[in-house]
This record gives sequence, C-alpha cells and structure tokens, in this order.
Amino acid sequence: MTRPMDHDATARGEGFAPAKRSLGQNFLVDPNIAAKIVARLRIGPEDTVVEIGPGRGALSGHILAAGPRAYLALEKDRELAARLPREHPGAHPALVDALRLDWSRLDALGGVKLVGNLPYNIASPLLWDICAQASGFAVGVFMVQHEVALRLCAAPGGKQYGALTAWTSSFARFDYGFKVPPGVFRPQPKVDSAVVAVTPRPAEERPGDPAGLAALLQRLFSMRRKQLAGILKPWWDDALAEACAGCGIEGRVRPETLTPGQFQQLAKLLKTRLAS
Repeated sequence: MTRPMDHDATARGEGFAPAKRSLGQNFLVDPNIAAKIVARLRIGPEDTVVEIGPGRGALSGHILAAGPRAYLALEKDRELAARLPREHPGAHPALVDALRLDWSRLDALGGVKLVGNLPYNIASPLLWDICAQASGFAVGVFMVQHEVALRLCAAPGGKQYGALTAWTSSFARFDYGFKVPPGVFRPQPKVDSAVVAVTPRPAEERPGDPAGLAALLQRLFSMRRKQLAGILKPWWDDALAEACAGCGIEGRVRPETLTPGQFQQLAKLLKTRLAS
C-alpha cells in the first residue's frame, strides 16, 4: 500500500536539501494544484506514467493513487532521485538528464503518459525535443512558465507566435489548461506558470524533413520583422514566388503569419530547389 504524501512536510521541505538554483528548482507544494495536474492524465490501470523532474514528489502520491501499471520518474538531482522511492514506494526513479535523452525510445513503451513540472530554464528546448523525437506517447501534461505556455498555444499572427510554436505545433497539438500563481511553489518564482496538454500528431501530419524545417524556422524568425521574400532573397525568384503562391504564401508577409503547415510546405519547396 502506498503511504499518503505528507504535503505539509513537502511544503516545509523537511529533510530535503535547499532548492538548487542551478537546476531551476521551484517545488510545487499545493496538493490541489498537484491533483488537478494528475487528473488531466486520466490514468488507467494499463497506463505507464513517466514523470520528468519529480522533485520532492508533489505529483507522485497522486499518480500512484490513480493506479497506473507503472510509474517511472526521471530526475537529475541525485539526492531527490534516491529519496523518491522511500517517500513513495512504487515510484521507480532513474538518475538522468532529460535534455540528453533520446525521446524516440518512448515509442517502444506504447502509449506512455508524460507529466512534469518543468524547470523554466529547460522547458522550451525539452519540449522541442520531445515533440520532434517521440510520436507514440498518449498525452503529456506539463507545467511551464506562463509566457512559454502562451507561445506553445499561440495562433499565427500574434506576438507570442514564433519558432517554438511553429516547430512544436508541426509535431503535436497543444491545449492551454490553467494558470498557476507563484505562491504555490517553494521557493516562489517571480512569474506565473501554466499547465498545458500535449498530444502528438499522426505520422501523416508530421514534417518529412525535420532538419530542413528547423533550419528554415531559425532563419525566418531571426529576421521576423522582415518580409518573407527579403529573408529568402538568395533563393527568391519568380519560380519560387509562383510555387509559394500555390500554397497560399506571399512574399510580402512576415514569418509569424504562416501556419505550421505552410512552414512545412515552404521547407519542402526550398529543399527541392536547392537539390535541383
């Protein structure tokens, strides 16, 4: 039987080393928020749950209480990884750096559910990698900086829409969940957080040339105030302009007005021209 989690002790950080600023540690201490996050996973008895950065175990008790088939926890902090199974029998921690993982290995597990209170300093690159590398997970529920949540869920044309949005949205669908105030963390961050849900897109909707798309997005959004034809001046001629027009892409628009699908089409057009 799993022991109930002592939320008060977690909030006080009893017996734990101080939060490490180098790891971006801000520990969730509100059991109601933790329960809301885990509830969005809809854990069933056949599910495998993988948590990224369990920290002091704020989500662990709720995950185990939902009765998954297996619960794996990826933790970079050695002390926290060692303590987690003592606090929450049934949790299986692995001492790893999530930024160094090959996330395509998740697909072999089949329908994994991902969850995590992601450190602000790694959330964007980590989600960039997960979305591109893994296609077989069932759902991911993540807490990130509120500004990042807005970018992940942004629509074309807005100021939050950028390379991160266009890239991740090419591989997955993002849904904004709810905003989380700083007061539910210890230590308290200086900004709000938010919870987002991630669902991978089917294979036919994912980019055929991820490397080409990444290079294109990097170029376009490094000069996002310029018009498309100006950014792509070395390759922009009448033939490319005509091909882009057929995809609904005009040379006078700025990058943030294009949809993820149009970025994929443009990357394909450029690859074809450069290869010819």
